[in-house]
Amino acid sequence: MNEEEENPKPNLLLLPRRELFEHGLLPIPKLVFSDGTLTLAPLRDQLLLRRSPESGLVSAETLSESLQISHDHAELVVEALASVLPLDREVSEREADVFDLVLFLYLQSYKRLVPRGHKDSAAVADVWPSTSAFDGCLSALSPLQLVRSNSRRFMPSQADEEAHQLSYLQKHMPNILALLAESVEGEGEEALVLTLERFQHLGFFIQFVQNESEGVLLSQAVPFFANSDPDMPAVPVPAVQVLDWISQSIAASLERVLEKTPSKEKGSINAAYLDMTAANASLNTWSHGCSSPSNAAMPTYSRCQAFVEGISKSYVVKRPCDIKGRSLKVLNCQESVIYILAPLSYATVYGCSDATVVLGAVGKAVRVEHCERVQVITAARRICIANCREGVFFLGVNQRPLILGDNHKLKVAPYNTFYPLLEEHMSQVGINASVNKWDAALVLGMVDPHDSLSHPAGVSDVQAESATCLHPDQFTTFLIPKWFAVESTQPTIDNPFPLPETYMASIKRNHSISSDIQQVIRNAQLEDNQKRDLSCGLHAHFKDWLYASGNIRQLHCLQGD
Repeated sequence: MNEEEENPKPNLLLLPRRELFEHGLLPIPKLVFSDGTLTLAPLRDQLLLRRSPESGLVSAETLSESLQISHDHAELVVEALASVLPLDREVSEREADVFDLVLFLYLQSYKRLVPRGHKDSAAVADVWPSTSAFDGCLSALSPLQLVRSNSRRFMPSQADEEAHQLSYLQKHMPNILALLAESVEGEGEEALVLTLERFQHLGFFIQFVQNESEGVLLSQAVPFFANSDPDMPAVPVPAVQVLDWISQSIAASLERVLEKTPSKEKGSINAAYLDMTAANASLNTWSHGCSSPSNAAMPTYSRCQAFVEGISKSYVVKRPCDIKGRSLKVLNCQESVIYILAPLSYATVYGCSDATVVLGAVGKAVRVEHCERVQVITAARRICIANCREGVFFLGVNQRPLILGDNHKLKVAPYNTFYPLLEEHMSQVGINASVNKWDAALVLGMVDPHDSLSHPAGVSDVQAESATCLHPDQFTTFLIPKWFAVESTQPTIDNPFPLPETYMASIKRNHSISSDIQQVIRNAQLEDNQKRDLSCGLHAHFKDWLYASGNIRQLHCLQGD
């Protein structure tokens, strides 16, 4: 190897695929293998022998038998794996590639970074109900505790998490490469080699960016397979040579990340090299004249991520032209209405309370975590709800909702809104409106094996609380103001997800009752004082309903215009 190949290019940065760590962890203890390759290498060989002759993939049924897990859990593994594969990969939600699957199982040994604790515990002690079996051991503060802290310094920053993920990859890269390598004639380290095909699977964990923003193909970023002839297979490379180069790249990237990580006292981050974020959310504003870019036009290796953070008693509207990239996070918003009327691959709602969040179309995964009294409305491929309380989720989802952790009084309901570009956005990210599994939640245990904190003995057997279905009489259509969305040549004019008969009947009944009441009032022969009394009574009941349903937030937002 010449001098140029011995060290990574100075402007080339290796970064972990953050969506893998944010959306790819499943709290199923049987999937956590702490012995490195001792179990996974034989499992890999077994699965290779049991691949489908036609597709070369393994089914959920085969995975269930090999891992001795339930069929539901095996299907969940295959679906979760599909949701975090690189965006340029062909994805199957019924079968999985053996090497992708083995790397996904290896990932389950990852331990999340623990947030720093609040300095003034007395200030937040009365904010969050202490009803959990392991209160005080949660890996994150409650939503309102986050508000009281009034700072992000008690949560892991983007740079903190990036450094933690890089350190994990640095430690485990020898095992990861060993799972991808194949044996050839020879002795010692040179007996293990990596072909280009198997090396490409490393893109499951890492990606390269050049000049801190431009994505680079994995095979073009490394010196081993760059510019190889597509008509002639590249020569396999000794695994130890790949390990040396990748290890240097990780070390260089980790050094740059740590340089960007702020001191614990500052509480602010400069993550410009990590994220080309959308403009800071501005209150009571939205953009006009936006076009709706197709998902295909977005960069495959984009690191762009948009944030809506810290909004209080207001509203924010984000449309396609306001969001750079495929990922968005709504963080620590209170008593607000957040409209995300755009196609996305990933969305996270974290630490919000007394808020309504509308997520347009999310093609990969949504995660809602540590929220209380929120309404989340989303059309998505899949959703995970973790450690939330008193939330209502109006869902149009193609896969079973995943509920895990310490939840209380959650309710789920069918999808209940629309805007002109909704079906266009759903088509761009591949959401099927004819399939909605909103009421088929899959509930896992309360203890998350990826939490770095230890838990009291016996808690691992506690079943997480599921969600109940919202009563049809409480179901209403959520109206999005028309001026928030771009007009379309073929606009969505109604909810694209068919409603269950009971919910549809409830809406029709409410409309009929409303029409009857209006007709009765029109026909009534009332004195002026009686009209005033009736008007006051109707306004009082309407106000009570607005507060009880949470719709008062949306009304206040609209009045702000």
